[in-house]
Amino acid sequence: MISALSPSLLTYSAIHNPVPPRHLGTRYDATGTFLREPGNTVVCHLVEGSRSQRAIVEARETFLAMPEASQFAFTPISSLHMTLFQGIIEYRRTPPYWPEDVALDTGIERMSEIFLDRLQSYEPPGPFEVEVTEVTPVGLTVDGITAADRRIMKDWRDAFAPVFGYRHPDHDTYAFHVTFCYPTARLPEAALRAWQAMLDGALATLRETAPVIELKPPAFCSFDDMNHFEERLVFAPAA
Repeated sequence: MISALSPSLLTYSAIHNPVPPRHLGTRYDATGTFLREPGNTVVCHLVEGSRSQRAIVEARETFLAMPEASQFAFTPISSLHMTLFQGIIEYRRTPPYWPEDVALDTGIERMSEIFLDRLQSYEPPGPFEVEVTEVTPVGLTVDGITAADRRIMKDWRDAFAPVFGYRHPDHDTYAFHVTFCYPTARLPEAALRAWQAMLDGALATLRETAPVIELKPPAFCSFDDMNHFEERLVFAPAA
């Protein structure tokens, strides 16, 4: 039995949300080619060769098998990650997405150097474990498995904010996720039921085969586009 259409699916529906995709034209083009969009971020990459990585790759393949898969720009498997704290990007040079004490026209690589210097004194909180809580048309929503895990993830974000020098408006409500792809066009109404069935099936399979998503330690990364996130500084969580 197919469940009701989820709010996350309706976000990608041509009928329910006809506005153009937010990052189309800056992050990627209509052909699904990723564009240069330099920036930095703190992410946890998937553990290469792990059971959960294999399960996630299999879930990603179910997306690629959908008839409408060509309407999405898919990131490489090697780039799959969970963002822990958002850095800065070239096309978002405005408060509160930029540190107030650094000029808005500072080059991206210089910004990465500034953050790397500031992060030398960063004291990582403890380790945490995450699970998949939802599968959406663009990937996985994840969160800490236990209340303690969720608190520690919040501690990481709260400790990063003064180091980076800003707090995004969604700092306290940010939904952790693993992005598979970005939409180049909205889904037609006729495809929604099939997509809901695929999403529900992928979630059930992942919950069974990968109850814990194995992540590498958080790392400060720089990037030129969404194809690769270069680890510049890896944080060893406190025991």
